[in-house]
Amino acid sequence: MQSPDSAGLAPDLSSKLDALVADERIWNVHGVLVVRGGNLVLERYFDGTDWSRGRSLGAVAFGPDTLHDLRSVSKSIVGLLYGIALERGRVPPPEAPLLAAFPAYRDLAADPARARWTVHNALTMTMGTDWDELSVPYTDPTNSEIEMDRASDRYRYVLGRPVVVEPGTRWIYSGGATALLGRMISQGTGKSLHDFASEALFDPLGMGASEWLTDARGDEFAASGLRLRPRDLARIGQLVLRGGELGGRRIVPKEWIARATTLYVSCDEVRRYGYQWYMGDMTFAVPSGPRWNRNRLERYQGAYGNGGQRLWVFPGLDMIVAVTAGNYDTPDQRVAPLRVLREAVLASVR
Repeated sequence: MQSPDSAGLAPDLSSKLDALVADERIWNVHGVLVVRGGNLVLERYFDGTDWSRGRSLGAVAFGPDTLHDLRSVSKSIVGLLYGIALERGRVPPPEAPLLAAFPAYRDLAADPARARWTVHNALTMTMGTDWDELSVPYTDPTNSEIEMDRASDRYRYVLGRPVVVEPGTRWIYSGGATALLGRMISQGTGKSLHDFASEALFDPLGMGASEWLTDARGDEFAASGLRLRPRDLARIGQLVLRGGELGGRRIVPKEWIARATTLYVSCDEVRRYGYQWYMGDMTFAVPSGPRWNRNRLERYQGAYGNGGQRLWVFPGLDMIVAVTAGNYDTPDQRVAPLRVLREAVLASVR
């Protein structure tokens, strides 16, 4: 592990994090990792309560080898897997008609709007369907992802939702779109999503144990079921930062990383979306900078998950920040990881 000071960060980085905990400005944060210049400069774990997709794990003493729910960070991993499968000729390209990959539901193509869907619309969550995961909590059975998971045929449920917005024109957050991508990967590779992920991504990266939770039928929850060690989450970030290559080995096509992190649609006033990855700009103060220019703006790519799971990739800083937490389904779940980023990590950039 490299010292923060030698990596261009303030030497009191860890103390800043401790102060956030002591002052109760962050709560139930389980792990924080910072990688800069390819070197681990901070790795901290805390005790806290945790859940695994609705199953209480009670009090957990987190450490380097503790698996953690990534929730919707899983979507971004699926986005990378799609690019690997595409290079191998196992899935259709983004420009291909989406319903052509699901011949069992060809009756749905009678709707002209659905017939216009492409794989690109699933990758960018611009299918335009009636889908609500954001205003309805996941504890509510009317949440669209929960309804999908309980449906007798989840893929017909996703593809059969009414199209309420012209496809390609608006981002509508949808775990259903990711479920379709996961299904195409599994069908095309002839492997379960987890088996393909292990063979094509996790093992080549030298990652440790992993788990992808499944439903009663054995299908992985593509959009939210992945469990990894925080160290390996940071390793995924490093792979994206290096354009799909790590340790001298090409794992994800460089062209796919570029497409995945290309702005295709705005999510809101702050975030944009690519192929299952977020993008945005972060402004922060650099105390050691010249008086006339102490504000710095850096672009990031990110993966976000319920409860405070975060992976931020800052190409301009050559830095990765990974956070795991247990604040699932709470209205303030975004606060703790953002304070870790802004008040501890970015506040230490020199």
